[in-house]
Amino acid sequence: MAKTKTAFFCRECGNETARWQGQCPACREWNTLVEEPTAPKRAKASAGGATARAAGAVSAPVRLREVEGAEARRWATGLAEFDFVLGGGIVPGSVVLVGGEPGIGKSTILLQVAGRLEAAQLQTLYVSGEESAHQVKLRSDRLEESAGSVTLLAETELDSILLRAAELAPRVLLIDSIQTVYTPELEGAPGNVGQVRECAARLQRFAKQTGTAVFLVGHVTKGGGIAGPKTLEHIVDTVLYFESAGGLDNRVLRATKNRFGGVDEIGVFRMTAAGLAPVANPSELFLGERSGAASGSAVVATMEGTRPLLVEVQALASRAAYGAPQRVSTGIDQKRLALLLAVLEKRAGLAFGQLDVFLNVVGGLRLAETAGDVAVAVALASSVFDRPAPADAVFIGELGLGGEIRPVGQVERRLAEAARMGFRKAYLSPRAVPQTVPAGITAVPAEDVRALVAAIFGG
Repeated sequence: MAKTKTAFFCRECGNETARWQGQCPACREWNTLVEEPTAPKRAKASAGGATARAAGAVSAPVRLREVEGAEARRWATGLAEFDFVLGGGIVPGSVVLVGGEPGIGKSTILLQVAGRLEAAQLQTLYVSGEESAHQVKLRSDRLEESAGSVTLLAETELDSILLRAAELAPRVLLIDSIQTVYTPELEGAPGNVGQVRECAARLQRFAKQTGTAVFLVGHVTKGGGIAGPKTLEHIVDTVLYFESAGGLDNRVLRATKNRFGGVDEIGVFRMTAAGLAPVANPSELFLGERSGAASGSAVVATMEGTRPLLVEVQALASRAAYGAPQRVSTGIDQKRLALLLAVLEKRAGLAFGQLDVFLNVVGGLRLAETAGDVAVAVALASSVFDRPAPADAVFIGELGLGGEIRPVGQVERRLAEAARMGFRKAYLSPRAVPQTVPAGITAVPAEDVRALVAAIFGG
C-alpha cells in the first residue's frame, strides 16, 4: 500500500511546511503545527483527450466586455440589516462565511434567511451537520418567519451534499457548519486544517460553476478568530462576523471582507424569542439608557463602514485605594487609552497619576477609529471634575500628541445623524467644520483639548 503523504499545517494561519517546527515561520506562533494528510492530486489532462472532465467543460479565455450576467440582480432576503451588510443582497454564485461565538445566532439568522428566500420563490437547501431534522424543526417553529418550505438535508459527507445539491439545483445552499463537513478523499477527522480547506475549496468551485450562492457557518477559536486555516477566509467572497456584549440582547453583524460591498459595514439585530429582529435605528438603541445628568459621559458620532452611529462613552476616574492605579478599558484599545491619558495630563493639566481609570463604550461596540478621541477625553475630564458634559452635544475628532484636535472624515454624515437624533451642538476641529451644517445643530470649533476642557468645565 502506498504511504499516505502528509505535511504540517499551522492551526492559526494555515501555512504549510514539510517538517515540524516549534514556531510557525509565517505567523510566528508557537506549537501550532499539526501533521495532516495532503489532498491527493487529481488526474491531469492527457494529450489524447482522455481526461477527468469533458473537453467541452474546459474553461476558455474571454474578453471582459463579452462576459454576460455580470449585471444580474442581487437576491434580497427582506432582512434589511442583513442585506445592508452584504452590500444590497445576495450575489448569485458568491460564497459567504458567517462566524461568531457559540449561541450568538448564526444558525438562527441563516434559517430566517432561508425561510424568507423560499417565500420569495428562491429555492434553498439547508444542510445541517450539527443538528438533526427534529432539532432544526423545533428551532424553525419559534421563528417569526415560516421556514416550513425550506428543504433540509442532515448530512456531513461532502460528495453526498454536492450530489443532492446538483439534483435539487437550489439558488442558495447553506452549510451549518463547515467544520462538520468532510471528504473521504482525505484522512483525518472533520474540522481539521486539511478537511476544512479542501471542503471549502470544492464548495467554492460548485458555487462558481452553478451560480448557487453558498453560505458557510464557521466556528471560532478561543481567541475569537474563525477556526480553521486562514485560507478559508481567502477562499470565500464575504466574511460576516457576529459580535455581542455579554448579557445584552443586541447583536452586531460586521462585514470584515466583502468583494461585492463595503468592508466594516455593520447590521444591528435584537435577539428575541422569535429570532433575530433588525434594529432600524441603531443610534437610538445605543443611546436608549443614557442619562444626561451623570458625569463621565460623552457621545461620539462614529462611522461603521458607511453608516454613522452615535455611541456613548463612559469614564470613571477615582482615587486609587490599593497600590498602583488601574487602567481598564472595554471597547477601546488599552494603549490608546494610555496615550489619551498622557495627553490630558501633559496638555490639559489633568492629573491621573493617583487615579484608577475605567472606560466603557456602551452597547458592546468597539471604537476602532480615532474620531472617538475627543469624546473619550471629555468623558475623562467630566469624571475628574465630577460635572456632566452638555447632554445635547456630540464630540468628533482625533487628539494629537500636542493636544491639538485634528479633523476626521465624513463629518457631514456624522453631523446629519447627530441632528436627526436631536443633538444641538457638535465640538470638532475648526478645519473640519463643513461649509453647510445640517439644520438644527451648531458646529462649535475647538483648537485643542485644553481650550475644550476650559470651555465646557471651566477648568
